[in-house]
Amino acid sequence: MNDRGIAQKVKGSLVNIIRGAGDVLTATVQETSQVTVAALRGAGDVAQVASGLAADVVSGALDAAKEVGGDVGSIAKGTVVGVVKGVGEVTTVSVGVVSDVVRAAVKGTSAAGTDIAEASADVAQSVVGATKDTALGLEDAAVGVARGAMAGARDVGADLGSAAKAAISGSLRGAKDVGGDVIETARATAVGLVSGTAAVGGDLAAVTRGAIIGAIQTAQTLGVSAEEAASAAASGAMEAAQEVGESAVKTVTGVTSEAIEGVKVVVKTPFKKS
Repeated sequence: MNDRGIAQKVKGSLVNIIRGAGDVLTATVQETSQVTVAALRGAGDVAQVASGLAADVVSGALDAAKEVGGDVGSIAKGTVVGVVKGVGEVTTVSVGVVSDVVRAAVKGTSAAGTDIAEASADVAQSVVGATKDTALGLEDAAVGVARGAMAGARDVGADLGSAAKAAISGSLRGAKDVGGDVIETARATAVGLVSGTAAVGGDLAAVTRGAIIGAIQTAQTLGVSAEEAASAAASGAMEAAQEVGESAVKTVTGVTSEAIEGVKVVVKTPFKKS
C-alpha cells in the first residue's frame, strides 16, 4: 500500500467510525493502532516505514474529522496514541517516531483550525502518556515530543515561544498521569525544545523563556516545586545550547539570568536529579 493509500484507508474507516461511535477517542485509538500495525507488518524496513507512517495516518484521521465535523482535538489525541501503540506492537518506538507523530499532529490540527498552543499541549500530554507501555523511556519521549512540536509549529508559521510553553505543559501533565518524574521531564523536554528550535532556525530566546514559563505555571498546578521545575527547564535548555554552540549558550544565559514569573532561575549543568 502506498503512502496515500494508508491515508485514504484511515479516512475511509474513521468516517464511519466517527459517525457511529459514542466514544470517538477510544474508537480512533483502536482503528489507527490497527492500521499502523498492519502497515508495519507488511513492510520490509520496519524502522524506516515507522518513521514516516505517522504523517499519513494523522492526515487520514484529520481528513475524516473535517468531512464529518468530528471533534478534531479528540481525534488528533486518539490518532497519536494509536500510532505510538501500533508502532510499539511491531518495533521499538524511537525518539524520531515520537517527533514525527507530534509534528504531523500539530500541522494537521492547525490546518483544521485548532489553536496551535492547545493542540501542542494536548498532543504532548497524550504521547507522553502513551509511551508508558513501550520500551521508550519517559525522558526520550519528552525529547521527541518537544522536537516534533517545534518542527510542527515552524511548519505552520506559529509562534515557537507559545508552542514551547504549551509543549512542556503537556509533557509535564503526561508525566504526572503515568506517575513519572515531572522535574526530570521538564529538563528533557527543554532539551528537545532548544535542540529542535536550533534545527529549524527558530528564536532560541523565546523558546527558552516559553519553556521555563510553561514549566513554572504547570508545576504550580500539579503541586510540584515551581523553583525546581524552572531550574530543570533552564538546565535542559543550557544542556542543549552547549551542543548547539557558543551563541546559543549566550542566548540561554541571557534568558536565565533574571527571575521569570517571579521565580529565581538556577541553571545546573550538567543537570542532576536530587
